[in-house]
Amino acid sequence: QVRLVESGGGSVQDGGSLRLSCAASVYTHSSECMAWFRQAPGKDREAVAATYIGGGSTYYADSVKGRFTISSDPAKDTVYLQMNSLKPEDTAVYYCAAREFCSSRWARLEYTYWGQGTQVTVSS
Repeated sequence: QVRLVESGGGSVQDGGSLRLSCAASVYTHSSECMAWFRQAPGKDREAVAATYIGGGSTYYADSVKGRFTISSDPAKDTVYLQMNSLKPEDTAVYYCAAREFCSSRWARLEYTYWGQGTQVTVSS
């Protein structure tokens, strides 16, 4: 059983930055796909970015390309999401998720493990 713990959420102004962290409670294989999703009030949960805990390929939603960067530290079993140029529409609860392999289906909700979520609020 893998437990994912997110941290780093908060409130920022339009154009600000935040870095989210997601730590896995147990050792994760390098092929473990770690992803970030978000869910705004009244909206469906949507994929934001994904990568392998061992590094390598990265995947991004079009809405965050060029502003968000996903990275990983396999020694710490941790994945990060650096969010720059934040906009009010980025306001949501951000969730970390994990499963084996990312593949072209990385943006679907078919992940084995989920974190509890961390709130990100961007004010104009």
